[in-house]
Amino acid sequence: MKISGAILFALVALLMLETPALARERLFVLTDIGNEPDDQMSLVRLLTYANEIDIEGLVATTSTWQKEKVSPEIIAGVVAAYGKVLPNLKLHASGWPEESQLKARIFNGVPSYGMAAIDKTPLSTGARALIAATDRADERPLWINLWGGGNTLAQALSHVRSTRSGEASAAFVSKLRVYSISDQDDAGPWIRREFPALFYIAKPSAPDGTEYASATWTGISGDHFYRNGAGADFTTVSNDWLEANIRSKGPLGAAYPRYMFIMEGDTPAFLGLIPNGLNAQSQPNWGGWGGRYLLRTPYGESRPIWTQGGDAFPRVSAADTVNGLTSEQATIWRWRTAFQNDFAARMDWTIKPYAKANHPPSVALAGEHGGMPITELNVTVGEAFPLDASASRDPDGNRLSYRWFHYAEAGFEGGYFGPAPIAIKGGDTARATLTATATCAPNWLKMGDCPTVGKGHVILAITDNGTPALTRYRRIILNVTQPEKAK
Repeated sequence: MKISGAILFALVALLMLETPALARERLFVLTDIGNEPDDQMSLVRLLTYANEIDIEGLVATTSTWQKEKVSPEIIAGVVAAYGKVLPNLKLHASGWPEESQLKARIFNGVPSYGMAAIDKTPLSTGARALIAATDRADERPLWINLWGGGNTLAQALSHVRSTRSGEASAAFVSKLRVYSISDQDDAGPWIRREFPALFYIAKPSAPDGTEYASATWTGISGDHFYRNGAGADFTTVSNDWLEANIRSKGPLGAAYPRYMFIMEGDTPAFLGLIPNGLNAQSQPNWGGWGGRYLLRTPYGESRPIWTQGGDAFPRVSAADTVNGLTSEQATIWRWRTAFQNDFAARMDWTIKPYAKANHPPSVALAGEHGGMPITELNVTVGEAFPLDASASRDPDGNRLSYRWFHYAEAGFEGGYFGPAPIAIKGGDTARATLTATATCAPNWLKMGDCPTVGKGHVILAITDNGTPALTRYRRIILNVTQPEKAK
């Protein structure tokens, strides 16, 4: 049966109106802050999003770079700087925690290096706090960021396993989501081996940093130091840009040091939790500000984790192709201008009145106002699907520009075929038409036929013309099927 464009459009609008808003993510940070400047830089950025991410723990830990001490006093100093700018932040948004609340969430992790320290050390206050946060009655998962070593997480998991039933221990593990910035001690391999059900994002590595250059997270700013960012624009991660847009802005900016090696190597672990509309945190293969990963078993690991690499034979991997260049780091640096501008605007919030700062636009798609949920549509190959974002608004009255693009790599789940290709008409306007051209992207050698059902991802990016320009997104997932053959 044919459906008219008007009826079809109305059905799309109805579908999208029923999509619920998303809850804020919970975050527990384990950081070897003090070993070099980048952890402190990441903490400054994180606190500018404290109204949109529920920070439930800030734990000072060790790592291969800082083996015999922890530095909670540095965390406390940054939180104190946040307290000085908190009254101004409240002029721009609601939901900010008080300085005293954040200070109460600063803890010490295991004070010595790696797994050898666990049996010699009483249960650390950081491990106790992690257990308490996980046990709290909350349906949301608890994200664990490993900015340094992981032995405090290992200590908590070991304690839970030894003091609870197998069923209770499994329930505890099921609440956790780990994003590790490589392996910075020997705890990561132990955790992944001993707790195979644990949701884990990482590139397994030697803890000595010799494999950092190949890690996805270096796409935050590693272009020059790691020499792995060909094609990326380095401007917004240079010390000059950071001086003008971050460090010069009030007490919190003053707490943001100059980098020694790269800017904010740990930031990708929480970038994906920022509610910008990409909503890829629970599905790392979708791709977002925190990068894109595949669920696979790396060499030497006992089970699948969210990681890098992929099958070279069908040419589908954890790399993105941007500006004609393909790399795993590109899954982060492709968004760099947007997330750096967003940070710069947040730093403006710490010192400027509302009328003098920029605020992000709200995305409205097919009649929906506010919120940034994922949208899923069921389509057949060749079916044109109109979408309308013209009701989107900017709180500062700025002019909006629109960009719809097919995220060709997003959503790959394994096998020989990539996600469905999508053609876009009107990709630089508020109204675009999407058409799935197949149920899959063929493999490199074009072996076999596409499956009868596939998925394709389209991203709508809406950017204002304020200073700095701010972008918000909507992800549209097309569930694509072959058209029924005429009888």
